[in-house]
Amino acid sequence: MKRSTFVTIASVVIMVPMLLLVFSIKENKAEQAAINSVPEIAKLEPKSAEWGRYYPRQYDSYLETRKSDEIKDVLKQDPNLVVMWAGYGFSKDYNAPRGHYYILEDNINSLRTGAPVDQKTGPMPTACWTCKSPDVPRLIEEKGELDFFTGKWARWGNEIVNPVGCADCHDNETMRLTVTRDYLKRGLDAEGSEPFADANHQDMRTLVCVQCHSEYYFKKTTWTDPTGGEQVAKVVTFPWDNGLSAEDIESYYDEREFTDWTHKLSRTPMLKAQHPGYETFKTGIHGQNNLACADCHMPYVREGGVKYSSHKIGSPLEDIQNTCLNCHGETEQEFKDIIARKLERKNELANIATGILAKAHLEAAKAWELGATEAEMKAALMDIRHGQWRWDFAVAAHGGFFHAPEETLRILGSAINKAQDARFKLRVILAKYGAVDYEAPGYATKEEAQELIGLPMEKLVKDKMEFLGTVREEWVEDAATRGIYDPKTREMEFSTSYSE
Repeated sequence: MKRSTFVTIASVVIMVPMLLLVFSIKENKAEQAAINSVPEIAKLEPKSAEWGRYYPRQYDSYLETRKSDEIKDVLKQDPNLVVMWAGYGFSKDYNAPRGHYYILEDNINSLRTGAPVDQKTGPMPTACWTCKSPDVPRLIEEKGELDFFTGKWARWGNEIVNPVGCADCHDNETMRLTVTRDYLKRGLDAEGSEPFADANHQDMRTLVCVQCHSEYYFKKTTWTDPTGGEQVAKVVTFPWDNGLSAEDIESYYDEREFTDWTHKLSRTPMLKAQHPGYETFKTGIHGQNNLACADCHMPYVREGGVKYSSHKIGSPLEDIQNTCLNCHGETEQEFKDIIARKLERKNELANIATGILAKAHLEAAKAWELGATEAEMKAALMDIRHGQWRWDFAVAAHGGFFHAPEETLRILGSAINKAQDARFKLRVILAKYGAVDYEAPGYATKEEAQELIGLPMEKLVKDKMEFLGTVREEWVEDAATRGIYDPKTREMEFSTSYSE
């Protein structure tokens, strides 16, 4: 082979890969530039697919939350919860949360939202949509906050059709993180330690999540509509005026004599914790060291020369190399074993608490049956209220056993003490009325517990299925006709715990 021919071949062999590399780098730089640019997206655009046209990697990773599709029936795991929530929707149906992809559909399918036959019926207020969809800030912008929070849940059934998405957290003009629900700003300012105006970018990587992953209640607020009619809105409100701890929020509710519902058996004025993840997180080592939710739940991903934040929001343990092990020195298995022990300890105390609290409710019901007076019962019922609130605060804070294990165990210990105090007081009352040996009725399954508290489950399920086949279908047809939702976010099979 001539030397010139050899040199030519060698040059081609060397140059072709280099040219391909150059083109790849240019392509990646172009894609990164597109990511960093500001596209034209309408204000509060609820369809995530519209954002996905400009940010396909983020959108595709968001759609991956559909893989978290398992139905976990919490009531089946612990039937004591049915008794503890007697008279409240959670006794009918309560599953562990699934991925954001399912958040809207699970809300619609739950027995808790009932079986409305029109826009003015059903057990739940409009506020129950608040954390489920970017259509919520869109409607608040269009209708006004007080109007949005007025009326029944079914009022917005044909409007709230997109699950949690891009517009919940991002400004359409700058792509910066933004809070789209003003009640969070009011809550932060009322608490005072970290006013919203002082929030920086790292803070915002948590606060966009805090809009939903926090404790809140529906505050009755009177207002006058444009026709001069008096209306009552149930506005989502954070009870942070006294602080963020379980006891601080407990005192807030006590001072206002607020109650979520009156227990069907014990007649206790009850509180129901929502999901106080933020409040618990702030007390743990991660919160104290200024980590953000996104640091662990939305790790950065590199594909070629492109770096972006994964929107497959879920457990950090699903991608432990890119999350926990960035800071922790254990092996993957060692770290998972540590987490498993933390969860086991939390579950141990939580199960003790539910067993005691359920018995307290049943013993209180017996005391009322025997003729106990309100004065005699007041102290015991307050212990039940506080004990169940603290248990709920600890377990409803998703991931609390990891975010703040010491605080979670402390609160559960306090819940057990309060529940035991209630039972001691109730035994004294029962003895006074000749029932010193009273034993609460037993139950081994969710179904037995639901029968014990008098839930007509067959009718509830029948009514729900009828709603899903009529009113619900009308919502879907109307929304499809108007083209107001992202079809890719609604491609799922019907799945619930009551349709097994």
